[in-house]
Amino acid sequence: MARTSRLFEIIQILRGATAPVVAADLAGALEVSERTIYRDIAALQAMRTPIEGAPGVGYVMRRGYDLPPVNFDEDEAEAVLIGLSLIARTGDEGLWQAGLRAARKLSDATQTAEHLIASSWGTVPSRAVDPGSLRQAIRRERKVTLHYSDAEGRQTERKVWPLVLIYYADNTVLVAHCELRQDFRSFRLDRMLAARCEEEGFPGQGAPLRALWEEQYRAGAVDTR
Repeated sequence: MARTSRLFEIIQILRGATAPVVAADLAGALEVSERTIYRDIAALQAMRTPIEGAPGVGYVMRRGYDLPPVNFDEDEAEAVLIGLSLIARTGDEGLWQAGLRAARKLSDATQTAEHLIASSWGTVPSRAVDPGSLRQAIRRERKVTLHYSDAEGRQTERKVWPLVLIYYADNTVLVAHCELRQDFRSFRLDRMLAARCEEEGFPGQGAPLRALWEEQYRAGAVDTR
């Protein structure tokens, strides 16, 4: 998480707290060290953010500190909040945590849709492969080596260029350019035995490959085995 986003998150957490929040709890929520939290709190206080407290005691935000409003109408705000809640159904822990942070930012600036609930029942997260590592490989255009088991249980090793993650209701699928087949292939996350991000990349080729895949997908020519 970028430092600017982390500072915003600290403000959001403290504004919503009903009691002092200790650095250890902030560190756990933001997945950083307590030392980082101490530095961030000091930076916020230097920027005249009304945070009071001390290490070992906890921190509170003085009342009346406002953030800029988000200009959503009620229907738009409810749509976004429910959409963020439904992320839990993907089984992607990293996206779910990001969705919670985004929902907290939105609900802090709009009327929270407490009368609308999105269930995550039936979610089966991938145990062998973290979808977050695949999302990162897509963003950074880094090749990934997959250990994969197909529908018949045959195991193979593939080096792929990850391009797209598709979140279906019952599964998540990685679309990638397969070096072995020299074509697009789709791989279900629940059949991945392992995934290793390589140092080797494919810089500048992700966007054109996605455009080509999308063209083939719309034409119904994508092999999804």
